[in-house]
Parts: sequence; C-alpha cells; structure tokens
Amino acid sequence: MAKAKNSSSRRWLRQHERDPYVQASRREGYRSRASYKLLELDRAYRLFRPGQTVVDLGATPGGWSQVAVQKIAPGGRLFACDLLPMADIPGVTFLQGDFTETEALSVLLDALGDARVDVVISDMAPNMSGMRGVDQPRAIYLVELALEFAARVLKPGGIFVAKVFQGEGSDQLLGVARKQFTRVLVRKPDASRQESREVYWVASGHRATTPSE
Repeated sequence: MAKAKNSSSRRWLRQHERDPYVQASRREGYRSRASYKLLELDRAYRLFRPGQTVVDLGATPGGWSQVAVQKIAPGGRLFACDLLPMADIPGVTFLQGDFTETEALSVLLDALGDARVDVVISDMAPNMSGMRGVDQPRAIYLVELALEFAARVLKPGGIFVAKVFQGEGSDQLLGVARKQFTRVLVRKPDASRQESREVYWVASGHRATTPSE
C-alpha cells in the first residue's frame, strides 16, 4: 500500500511540475496557480474595480489576494482570512482563524466595522480525506458559511465568487444563492484541472436586506 501511495505521489509531483499554470505562477510571482482562475473570472465578469472593499475567505497562500489587491488599487481595502498563516501582502489585512468558528467570524466582522463589502471571494476547501461521503458535506458546509457571510456584509448589487465541488448538496445550495442574487453563473476556468469536480459560482446583483429583515 505504501509503495502504491509513493508512486501516486511521485506521479502527481511530475504532473504538477509540468503544469503550465504552475510554471507561469513562478515566472510571474503569484503564490499559487489558483491566481489564474481568479484572473480569468475577472477578465470575463469584471469583478474588481479601484476603491472596492473585498473579503477573501480561505486566502492562504495568497494567490487570490495578490490578484484582488492589485485590481482594487488605488483606494481599495482587502481583508483576508484563513485557518493557516499567510505571508504578508502589501495592502492586505490578514486575519488568521477558523472561519467555521464564531470567534474568527467575530474578528472579521469587527475588522470590517460599518463598512459594506463590494466583493466576497472564497476559495475555501476542506482537508480532503479521499472519501467523497466525508469530503463533499464538508466542502458544501464551507460554501454555505461563505454564502451566509456574503449575505450579511455585501452591499446591494455586490458580488460573490466561490469554489464549489459539484455533488450532493451543491444544487440545493445553488438554489439558495439564486434567491440572494439576481444572477448566478457556474463556470469552470481553464486553469481548473479537468479531473477536478470544482467549479466556481459567480453571483452578482446581491439582493441586500436591512439587518432588521
């Protein structure tokens, strides 16, 4: 079993090293190949503008924050959150904490203060066990939390972008998102590995409500 696992790991590493997006990220200074997924979505849907306030959930190692903070300059503000530490990025306020816990959410909301957010982006994913019956509910739960957070902080007309693993629970949650936004598109960027079940929701036109509602 160990020999088979080692062989699989070596094969993955060879594929990873040959990946054109991995090679591009090293040339262009991005921290992960995931940067190109967000760059592609921004080119298609113009997610970011100078001066915006953005929240990046599941930010580490920082590939999405690097993209977003460049796009919202000058005058923009970016708040990033992750369970794992993240090396500093100029212009990014990083808050380390477990987004599934109330304490981390409270810290993030305190940092935002009274500011309403223009864009919430989430590349959150659970630690994968390899068992779909375990991994899929965990992944959907993270999307659900991100969607609830977006509903709480976004401005009217705001944008929500999230990674979603297609499978049990994803269609039901998509229905919830479509009630909260005027348009929700499901896209698989070219930079997303074809064998992966991941897609990205691009939700625009947030139907904001007042806190009393």
